Amino acid sequence: MTPITIDALLTGTVRPLGDSGRDSGIDKHPVAERLWLGAEGLRGDEQADRRFHGGPEKALHHYARDHYPAWRAELGARAVLDAPGAFGENISTTGLTEADVCVGDVFCVGTALVQVSQARQPCWKLDHRFGQRGMAARVQSSGMTGWYYRVLQAGWLCAGDALALRERPHPQWPLSRVQDILNRRVLDADVLHALATMPELSPNWRALFEKRAQAGQVEDWTRRLEGDAALSAPKER
Repeated sequence: MTPITIDALLTGTVRPLGDSGRDSGIDKHPVAERLWLGAEGLRGDEQADRRFHGGPEKALHHYARDHYPAWRAELGARAVLDAPGAFGENISTTGLTEADVCVGDVFCVGTALVQVSQARQPCWKLDHRFGQRGMAARVQSSGMTGWYYRVLQAGWLCAGDALALRERPHPQWPLSRVQDILNRRVLDADVLHALATMPELSPNWRALFEKRAQAGQVEDWTRRLEGDAALSAPKER
C-alpha cells in the first residue's frame, strides 16, 4: 500500500453541542504544529463522555475526506462540510477508506505506531452537528463511518506526515466487510465467532459479536442513534 499523507490533524475542546443541551468534543479543527500522541489520544484533544468516546481503543479517529462529496450530494451545501472535521475526526486523508483498511492493520505515522481497532459506531451527536434528524443512522447505514486506532507506540505527528502500512494480520477482514456484517445484522454463528475471537478487534466489538452469537438476536441501537429523542418519542399502542 502506498503511504497516505495526512491532510489535516485535528483536535477539539468540550463545548455545548448545538441545541442538544449537552457538551461534546466533536467540533474539531486543524492544528498546524506537531502533537504528541499518547495511549489516550492527541494532547489537547477532549471528549465529553469518556464512557463512549476516547480511551485506549479509540485514541485516534480517522475519517476519509473521500466521503465528503457523497455527503454534499446527499445533504446539499453544508458549512460543516467545507473543511475537515465535520465528523469529529482527528485525522483527515484522501485515498484511504473503510474498504482499504483491515482490522489489526498497523501503521507508522510520524514517530508513532498505531493499529486499527474498530470502525466507528455513530451516535445521535451527528444529528445535532449537521442539524439533520437521522444523520447518525444515515452514516451507519452508508458504511462511511471512519475508524479508530489504538496506540502501540507513542510519538509525534503532524499534518503532512505519512501513514505507512507495516503489518496486515487480517487481509480478509476489511472494515467494510465487518460493517456489512454488523449493519445487516448477520446472525451466522461461525462468522460472529470469528470476529469475537479476533484479538486485534477492540474488546467492545468482540463482546458485541459474542453476545449476538449467543443470544441469536441483534442489538437495539435506538438510544445510540437517537439519544434523548428516543425517550421522548411516543410509544406505539
